[in-house]
Amino acid sequence: MPLIYRCEKRLSGVSSFLSQAGKLELTNAVFTALPTFYICSLELPKAVIKQIDKFRKNCLWQGGELNARKPPKAAWKMVCADKKDGGLGVIDIRKQNEALLLKNLHKFFNRLDIPWVNLVWEKHYKHGKLPSHVKKGSFWWRDNLKLLDKFKEFTFITVGDGPSCLFWSDNWKQITLASSSPELFSFTKNRMISVQAVLNMEIFSDLFHLPISQIAVTQMQSLETDIAQVTLSAEKDKWYYSENSNTFSS
Repeated sequence: MPLIYRCEKRLSGVSSFLSQAGKLELTNAVFTALPTFYICSLELPKAVIKQIDKFRKNCLWQGGELNARKPPKAAWKMVCADKKDGGLGVIDIRKQNEALLLKNLHKFFNRLDIPWVNLVWEKHYKHGKLPSHVKKGSFWWRDNLKLLDKFKEFTFITVGDGPSCLFWSDNWKQITLASSSPELFSFTKNRMISVQAVLNMEIFSDLFHLPISQIAVTQMQSLETDIAQVTLSAEKDKWYYSENSNTFSS
């Protein structure tokens, strides 16, 4: 509520003498920036985002007139589109909220030396456990885990010591092993096993429910030969987003 009150207070001070370009600048520079502190840390409820968008629409189309009935000149979805796509470049708060929360997953999987990162690893993910569809922890951490699938869609991993990387479903190869060896994957005992746990196993076939099909045998032999060339190191796993950088940017 303090955030909503701040937005409403700013709206009441908007001058009706601003040009359309001035109102757009005010919408981007002030009303879009006001919730930034909150969306860096918390998942904003849909009702709050809807109310902030209401203030932004009023600022853009009616100035400070909260009860004005003039219809908007363009759909809000078009307004939030990039300028090169014909929009006005107004930030979509929901998407910006998700992008800023993804930085927490970046810090977690790269195991940065931050107190909350160490606490979450120690509390929930000891002994080879990794985040999955089962959400555990505080409401804040569960909100971050909702974005886990989106985060892994554009991340790649260079394996170091291997505990933060899922053997089957993370992009530590050019393609996930679940996709490259689907028949073999269907026989696996533990789909959430880490790279570290697999490479430390003495007998590779212990990963699977036996007997397995002939196609799966072929895939297993090929995979076993492939991972024999992978060695664990003392360095941490590196999660990155392009070939040249592992720096996360919203």
